[in-house]
Amino acid sequence: MRFVFGLPLIVAALPLMAATDHVHWSAAARAGDSVVKLTAAIDPGWHLYSLTTPQPGPVPTRIAVRDGTAEAIFQQPPKVEFDEAFGRNTETYTESATFYVRMGSPHPAQIALLPRYQVCSGTSCIPPVTRTVEASSSAESAIVIPADYVRVAAHPPATPNQSSANQGGGLLFLLTAFGFGLAAIFTPCVFPMIPITVSFFLNQQKDGVPARGEALKQATLFCLGIIVLFSAMGVAVTALLGPFGVVQLGSNAWVNGLIVLVFVIFGLSLLGAFEITIPSGILNRMDSASRNGGTAGTLLMGLTFSLASFACVGPFVGPLLAASVTGGLWRPLVGMASFAAGLALPFFGLALFPSYLKKLPRSGGWLARVKVVMGFVILAAALKYLAAIDQVLQWNVITRDRFLAAWVVLFSMAGLYLLGFLQLEGVKRDETVGIGRLLSGMALVIFAISLVPGMFGGTLGELEGFVPPPAAGSGFGSGSGTQLAWLKNDFDGAIQKARAAHQRVLVNFTGYACTNCHWMKQNMFTKPEIASLLHDMVLVDLYTDADDPISQANQRLEEAKFKTIAIPYYVIYDPGAAGSEPQVVATFPGLTRDAQEYIAFLNTPSAPAVQPAAPVTTQAAPAFPGARTLTGAALDPAKLDGKVVVANFWATWCVPCRQEIPEFNKLQASLGTRGLEVVGISLDEDGADAVKPFLDKHPMNYTVGLAGDAAKEAFKIGELPVTLVFDRSGRIVDRFEGFTTPDKIRGAVEKVL
Repeated sequence: MRFVFGLPLIVAALPLMAATDHVHWSAAARAGDSVVKLTAAIDPGWHLYSLTTPQPGPVPTRIAVRDGTAEAIFQQPPKVEFDEAFGRNTETYTESATFYVRMGSPHPAQIALLPRYQVCSGTSCIPPVTRTVEASSSAESAIVIPADYVRVAAHPPATPNQSSANQGGGLLFLLTAFGFGLAAIFTPCVFPMIPITVSFFLNQQKDGVPARGEALKQATLFCLGIIVLFSAMGVAVTALLGPFGVVQLGSNAWVNGLIVLVFVIFGLSLLGAFEITIPSGILNRMDSASRNGGTAGTLLMGLTFSLASFACVGPFVGPLLAASVTGGLWRPLVGMASFAAGLALPFFGLALFPSYLKKLPRSGGWLARVKVVMGFVILAAALKYLAAIDQVLQWNVITRDRFLAAWVVLFSMAGLYLLGFLQLEGVKRDETVGIGRLLSGMALVIFAISLVPGMFGGTLGELEGFVPPPAAGSGFGSGSGTQLAWLKNDFDGAIQKARAAHQRVLVNFTGYACTNCHWMKQNMFTKPEIASLLHDMVLVDLYTDADDPISQANQRLEEAKFKTIAIPYYVIYDPGAAGSEPQVVATFPGLTRDAQEYIAFLNTPSAPAVQPAAPVTTQAAPAFPGARTLTGAALDPAKLDGKVVVANFWATWCVPCRQEIPEFNKLQASLGTRGLEVVGISLDEDGADAVKPFLDKHPMNYTVGLAGDAAKEAFKIGELPVTLVFDRSGRIVDRFEGFTTPDKIRGAVEKVL
């Protein structure tokens, strides 16, 4: 009778018992010896983690001695492989694993080891469990530790998480500006001035002053002259345009038109059509003043050098200013100072060590060839700004195909010129092609050919931000994010469509000539994990950089609502019910190359919707015994009244649990407005101390709670993950154990939603 009464308890406990029996331990020792051998037999399809598994990650095995201490532990070499769920290498054993525990002194007659371990299969993990393994004294000979076993401290320290320093966009911009300055040295206007400038430094040295000290002083002043001029340009641009004008510089048709004009003039000049020079009268006066010597003379020499070289460095300065002004007031000033520093640095070194001047290559045919190639490149850059005008004014003359065709021709001509097929200045008939010319010419031709697929539906990667976007309905990038259905300048229509489809709205404040906007659409939105989320939203483009009334209205909306007119700027709206005001869920400014960062933005949960009065039911909302929030407060089940609840029991060390998180984020984002609530209940033994750092790197955009043994017993949780689906009356309608495909969970939810 007692057996019959206890039978239901035994049956109920079977799943939990089975879940923890995937590792079978045994231990052997010899009386009076100091080494104990611990063996783990692992069930097929499961794996055990090593003692040195890197952290944070799955729970490593730990081995303690009951009523004693271990001097050292030795483990057999584990299998090391990269685990995508944790983003790092893990160390595992399959089938079997052997450990040796060495005591500080001979162990007593009765000794027991306490292994604490976690095991996982391809779809499930069990929570860490501690077993007591009594060591038998059946070993007849001394137990020898194999030579290839790895010694581990009795309490191995966790491996710290190594993260690379975050390289901000500001540092990259400054390095780019500095690189532009260095590159400008090899232009036809700057390079020939190197010996002239160094000669000036040598002539400035005076008797009685140490040559090196005077050279340092003169070099510093000369470089300051260059930096002052170019920095003043950045200040002038900022002061003339103001903060909002600075932000819009790259989209203004008149500004782009001026850049096109300047670039075409520079390009034709470099190709030999005519020569651009600063009026000789200005240069002569400044040169005469500089020859008077002293501090003022050296400073003026730097300004003279800057003006004389401007005909060639202008093409570098133009794109630099256009890029710098989109980032705020400080970037034009600092960017130009960084550019000038790169330009001045070699002269500073040559002024200190003029003997190195003899080692520099002489001006000659190579410099003329650089000049011609720059001409082709600058004409290609001019076409980019001309395309921006075309997009802003909606002429639709410079289409993607025509633009790429022009670039193919221009870069091919530059390559063929270097290879000797095009006779221009710097290339003589029947002249032998050197290896440098050959490689440079081949590189330009290869680059030109690589542009051709972009004319026939192919993507160009990073270049997509600089070429016109494909025409709507062109079939470009079939199956990618470019095939997403974007409404144009119809915010109200997007809200109505979202309400009818029970979806959210993604507003893209964008621009016709916005390079970063194009890059995001062609590179970020084409990623499958991003596109799949966008397919569940209503998408609308609001253009702000044209002169038409619609663009101006969009700009006023962005400025009034979000206090910015920067583009791109992304906003998620919850449309709400008919007659209510749409609510802003989240905003995301600018470009990002981090897909996970943008996924987290798209998965931002909506604020809880106001639910109609819950119908009278015979059952309460689901309750989770002992569950609490990350702050320690009790998890209030009243907040789940009248909702369909998906409760996912998980842990930070559970591989399949991690794999399910993105789908739960997506589920909450897409169905939350219809009365769904996803609750993630962590069974981590370390509680909030383990979960909070985990959430910093792996956002869970739904309710997260903590629980322990009471919840595990109430819902018979053995292996993880376990997902329960509750209907609106709090009744369990479905249960999923182990990793579950998204369509199964979503299907169960849709049935009761």
